[in-house]
Amino acid sequence: MKKLIQVLFSLIFIFFSQNPLYSQKGETIIMQSIEIERIIEIKKELNKNASMLRIQIYNGNRDEAKEIKEKFEKRKLDSIIDIVYETPNYKIWVGNYINQLEADRKLLKIKKYYSDAFIFRQKIKEIIEEEIEEN
Repeated sequence: MKKLIQVLFSLIFIFFSQNPLYSQKGETIIMQSIEIERIIEIKKELNKNASMLRIQIYNGNRDEAKEIKEKFEKRKLDSIIDIVYETPNYKIWVGNYINQLEADRKLLKIKKYYSDAFIFRQKIKEIIEEEIEEN
């Protein structure tokens, strides 16, 4: 009786393992309109000229820039802070904001401590070039 059950289970196992009816064949066909392709191309073109909003809190000499950066970091107003050298001054830029509303809200908080702070647009190409130079 045990051998009959073992043979029966073996046959069932062989049958199901060899049967291609239960296997899956993956084939995906994507059908999309031409308008979607155009929209993607337009988006790519817009991204080439896109910019990030940043806030400049200081413009001056190197020693003061380092001091102000340390004070800013202690206040924890923003996690992104960079000292940038543009002849002949050092500048402190903070944040990376995608929209004007977000940047304006942060500027209100920052202006409490740095009254000369202002928002400016930095092109994404410049950001990528800076990243390449750093690495």
